[in-house]
Amino acid sequence: ISGNVSVMAIWAGEEQKSFQAVIDDFEEKFPNVSVKYTSGGDNLAPLLTTAVEGGNPPTIAALGQPGLMADFAKQNAIKPIDDLQDKIVDAFGEDVANAGAVDGTQYGVMYKGSNKSTMWYNVATYDEAGVEPPETWDDLDQVRDTVKAAGITPYSVGVDVGWPITDMFENVYIRSAGEEKYDQLAKHEIPWTDQSVKDALTLMQDIVGQSDNMAGGTDGALQTEMPDSVAKVFRDDPQASMVVLGDFAPGVTETTLEPETGFNVFPFPSVEGSKPSVVGGGDLFVEFEDTPAADAFLEYLTTTDAAAIWAGRGGFSSPHKDLELDIYPDEITRTTAGALAEAETFRFDLSDLQPASFGATPGQGLFKLFSDFVANPNDIDKITQQMETAAAKAYQ
Repeated sequence: ISGNVSVMAIWAGEEQKSFQAVIDDFEEKFPNVSVKYTSGGDNLAPLLTTAVEGGNPPTIAALGQPGLMADFAKQNAIKPIDDLQDKIVDAFGEDVANAGAVDGTQYGVMYKGSNKSTMWYNVATYDEAGVEPPETWDDLDQVRDTVKAAGITPYSVGVDVGWPITDMFENVYIRSAGEEKYDQLAKHEIPWTDQSVKDALTLMQDIVGQSDNMAGGTDGALQTEMPDSVAKVFRDDPQASMVVLGDFAPGVTETTLEPETGFNVFPFPSVEGSKPSVVGGGDLFVEFEDTPAADAFLEYLTTTDAAAIWAGRGGFSSPHKDLELDIYPDEITRTTAGALAEAETFRFDLSDLQPASFGATPGQGLFKLFSDFVANPNDIDKITQQMETAAAKAYQ
């Protein structure tokens, strides 16, 4: 196999160096293939859209939004990779494989994942209050009340542009409503006024429903960006005990605390006996050009060799079921990445599955409406109606 492969993804800086190490290993295995990587950064999606329109896309790209992948599939801009489907399922499981499929046709390989079903806590605050990491939602409420009674603010909430709150909802929803309802809501097969949505928002009131549950109160939460919400917990003089955020939390702020002894993590609690589930994100590699060299690169990404290189360098979670967890550089990553790979149920971030006008766009759709929910968490009927109105418009 020989040829040139151009690859675009979001990664820059240290992440680019780690991905280059993966490319280097591939080129050692396939010395007649040359792979050139270009970082698209945060502008990756518009850059790719413009490249497709101009007839000059890269050979391969890693997309963070299945909705964008579906758009490219409908335009016939990306190529089916059904020949790789069995290998993808064997490596990652059906749920992760399905994240890279459109209407039953395989288009993507989810090489890099993120576990968004995690909660982080300041160990000293738990020790002071005499509590243990909770396993159920009722236990979490009890921890909240006990921490509060000890004079510690329970939560740091960073509304940011809205996506941290959509992540919180998605975790509550899949546990309270189940994966079937989650899939239906993701496809707008049930309305946002469905009782299951209202029930999930009612549970979320346990976190955002009272101003004194959150560092800085409701107004403070609305003005707090995601990195700052982590910083309020990951410090010697914490402003809050817990923050609800994905496995990337330790990488978004500087801290003097040590993993495990200073800050630690536990899985998002179950709701009324719900089974273990992971809501996550990921980077889906797709082909704009079907060549033997491109096929070889995508197949390589399904191997443990490809996963192990970045996993060993840190800042990476693989959904690969056969990757040995001791490859990860620390116990916390082994915990969060292990939960991603071993999850009974995996679902992609629901907002990323939506049309852009309703899903993952700052200032509109779900991002704005969940921010509005935090500002006024008691009028659930009104906010769900607004969500349904926006969804119906986006799905026209």
